[in-house]
Amino acid sequence: MSPRLRSFRLVCAPREVAAVEAWLAAEGFAFTPEPFHPLCRVLTAEPFALGESQAARFGYLYIQDRSSMLPPLMLAPREGAQVLDMCAAPGSKTGFLAQLAGPSGFVLGNEPGRDRLPTLRQNLRRLNLAQAATCSHPGEELPLPNGAWPFIQLDPPCSGWGTEEKNPNVKAIWTAEKAVTLVRLQRELLARAARLLAPGGRLLFSTCTTNEEENEAQVEWARDELGLVPLPLPEPPGFALETPRRGLSGVLRTDMSAGAGQGFFLALFTRDGAPGDGAADFDAAPDAPPETNEAPAAQSKGRKGRGRASREGGSLPGRRLDHAALACGQGVAPAWENLPPGEVWEFGGQAWFLPARALSLPAALRWQGFPLGKVAAGRFRPVPTCRLLLPPWTPGAGLDLTDPAELSALLSGRSLDRELDADGGAGLYFRGLPLGWLTRKGRRAVWSDR
Repeated sequence: MSPRLRSFRLVCAPREVAAVEAWLAAEGFAFTPEPFHPLCRVLTAEPFALGESQAARFGYLYIQDRSSMLPPLMLAPREGAQVLDMCAAPGSKTGFLAQLAGPSGFVLGNEPGRDRLPTLRQNLRRLNLAQAATCSHPGEELPLPNGAWPFIQLDPPCSGWGTEEKNPNVKAIWTAEKAVTLVRLQRELLARAARLLAPGGRLLFSTCTTNEEENEAQVEWARDELGLVPLPLPEPPGFALETPRRGLSGVLRTDMSAGAGQGFFLALFTRDGAPGDGAADFDAAPDAPPETNEAPAAQSKGRKGRGRASREGGSLPGRRLDHAALACGQGVAPAWENLPPGEVWEFGGQAWFLPARALSLPAALRWQGFPLGKVAAGRFRPVPTCRLLLPPWTPGAGLDLTDPAELSALLSGRSLDRELDADGGAGLYFRGLPLGWLTRKGRRAVWSDR
């Protein structure tokens, strides 16, 4: 397999897989299934950049190195699980975790770097993964209850030696001597993860480096100093693996010389004790937002799109919406039933979805939910790219296009000759797949993702 051929995962329901694959094929892409998960693919023909495909633009796929797909798969959160990703940006693994946990699950993606946080949020929104919330705190100081997380993913900052093919100078930038600071940070993060982990839970530690001090040496340190118990990892099909160093067994080292992915290291831990013995548990959210909760984002006056409604120890600075009673200016009622468990709140004229489990997060944690649209005078206008709220395609729901060229014309700013039903909806679909919300201009429609 050529290292230049890229891999990706489909971000859709199983019933939609065939339609998304046909859509990609219509644009000239060819691919084969990966053997380790039914949603993962590897490209065999890329007529133009996959990231510019229509399916990628509307969040039906995510480009990701195949080795990077392994940590979520090896952590293996069950459907409905509660998962913490301690170092989340750009969101590759966070998004996959949200897919694995499903709409009934909850993923908290923490990105310590404020400059990387917008990328994390943008990716999760494009993929329409409303079961994930995001925050930005130093991972080693996360203000979360100890012993409450049954699944934790820790992919900390590392020297990145496993990305040498893509970044030829990485070993010159991060020498073994300079990597000492990374080793120290990784241990601080591991120590915090050990305290956050629920008894009987699973902690997946991974790096994209081949540096033994950041890999096997960290496993030994976590075992001997933190009391974490290593769990053996199965060998994933379709990967060439290196022999672990220091005589360790049960950890994984992908062989980047085989040309089938970046060099990755993975180790899995648990914590002694019966599941459910944690010091805290917030699996169930209260009926109303707790007074100790931190607000998600909202828009503040005078700073369009940049404000943040934060709360320091008080109630949420907004109001819970009876969203089902809102009128919608798009001609068709949003499919509110498609939302995961949670609530819809209004902050400064913006409607946000707050996952149920996020509503029980501690007051000290600053977090953000999923943006749904604007609210004014009892009317709701969805974010154009929020396909999650589109109802299934029916003749009155909007436009259902079948030709990629026609969709390209619409995306380029041209209106189509087709007319919307006078009393119909303004949904945009492609061969029955929901894409987003059109802007009506009389009986015509244009696309704008702003």
